[in-house]
Amino acid sequence: QVQLVESGGGLVQPGGSLRLSCAASGSIRSIYSMAWYRQVPGKEREMVASINHEYSTNYADSVKGRFGIARINAYVYLTMNSLRVEDTAVYYCNADIDDYIQQRRTEYWGGGTLVTVSS
Repeated sequence: QVQLVESGGGLVQPGGSLRLSCAASGSIRSIYSMAWYRQVPGKEREMVASINHEYSTNYADSVKGRFGIARINAYVYLTMNSLRVEDTAVYYCNADIDDYIQQRRTEYWGGGTLVTVSS
């Protein structure tokens, strides 16, 4: 089994910055990709940013130029700048992993961390 644990959420004013962290641990043979998603009540979960095994990144249009994703080994970070009220959401860490106990490629999710952007 693999565990993903997020940290770094909280309350920030519009225009402010925040950095989220996610640590993956457990039966990891290799990591195909890691990503951040977010969800607000009543809406579908949406991809915010992703980074693959070649460290190529992809961003949602709504966060391009403001958010940055980075990965070091089994850790992934999301740096969020120029935050807007509409960035308020629960942010989830996601990882696509070659699991040596499952003996197959498996997708895992963290429990989420709340980011609130408000004055």
